[in-house]
Amino acid sequence: MLVIQKFGGSSVGKPERIRRVAKRVVDTKRQGNDVVVVVSAMGDTTDELLELMYKVTDNPPKREMDMLLSTGEQISISLLSMAINDLGEKVKSLTGAQVGIRTDNVHTKARIVDVDRDRMQKELAGGNILVVAGFQGINDANDITTLGRGGSDTTAVALAAALNADVCEIFTDVDGVYTTDPRVVPEARKLNTITYDEMLELAHLGAQVLHPRSVECAKIYGIPIHVRSSFNHNPGTLVKEVENMEKAMVVTGVAHDINVARIGLFDVPDKPGIAWQIFRSLAGENINVDMIIQSAMRDDINDISFTVGRTDLRKTLEIVEKIKDEVNIKSYSHDEDVAKVSIVGAGMVTNPGVASLMFEALAQESINLEMISTSEIKISCIVKSTQAEKAVRALHKKFNLDQEQPCDCCS
Repeated sequence: MLVIQKFGGSSVGKPERIRRVAKRVVDTKRQGNDVVVVVSAMGDTTDELLELMYKVTDNPPKREMDMLLSTGEQISISLLSMAINDLGEKVKSLTGAQVGIRTDNVHTKARIVDVDRDRMQKELAGGNILVVAGFQGINDANDITTLGRGGSDTTAVALAAALNADVCEIFTDVDGVYTTDPRVVPEARKLNTITYDEMLELAHLGAQVLHPRSVECAKIYGIPIHVRSSFNHNPGTLVKEVENMEKAMVVTGVAHDINVARIGLFDVPDKPGIAWQIFRSLAGENINVDMIIQSAMRDDINDISFTVGRTDLRKTLEIVEKIKDEVNIKSYSHDEDVAKVSIVGAGMVTNPGVASLMFEALAQESINLEMISTSEIKISCIVKSTQAEKAVRALHKKFNLDQEQPCDCCS
């Protein structure tokens, strides 16, 4: 078998943890498998590099940010490779560029466009364990790029797809994917299996176990992901395609995201092309817009509200100010004191009344809903950030997610 293993920053955060990961990798190799390991930067290294950067400048060029932040993973791969070598196995560490990961030219948020398999296949054929720097690649100008926070997950799945691996194991500091954040709801339950679509929604909505783009890639290429703990050998959660979508669990999980800011545009002319002008300008700066609500028209004008990541707020406001006169927006406002709370479940497709139960649970806790959006398998609400955790607890209890609910289609 060919096994891809990815270890996050907490898994390699200390020398003793690196040695423990090395033993786990070597055990996998000695079971007769070829092994490619993807690692993140140690512990809080990325945050420490960012802190150092902002002590030097308030406005760092994104190309130089990538040059700086990519060094964290290089420390991890070299140390892990040394530990594996001490255990008597052949090993080579490779940066994203050396392993053949090609990306587009968007610094700090690059997307993988191709993976050259030649070197990996040659090194594996030579009996080497490969230890690859996650989170990074190289663009057409041969400049280092990074994939954004959580990008090591995407690296691992992309390598699994390129090499047609049998499984991609994502090791983290939790035992798997839970019905919600156990730090908020101690009764949260680990899921044995979850569909790609459910995991993708949860990842987009604030669950931080997997990066959304890694799930997206796994779904496209049919790569099963096994999310498990690096601190024990217990089975984790298998993310895979599931047929027969008649699910016993109407709601699979509850997610919340505090990295949210709401923008309100007031007295916007109601005519064709206005929304396109607004959101084209944001897309041109690689700003992801999430929820969008347009009010009912009055006197040929309306209001538009939308959400962005809080880290994109300053840039968003700059763009809105720039296009305000061009689009004839009378005024605008923003609110950072909000959070997004969501329920997700493939079973929602065939079970009416889920929204009613959600709104009932939140009303019983006197939680006001500021925005609402839906899809076939999720409902999201914007609430005050101070009420987010209370909302999560209420929804988890309302849908009985602390109780074991077997699902025949997922077995």
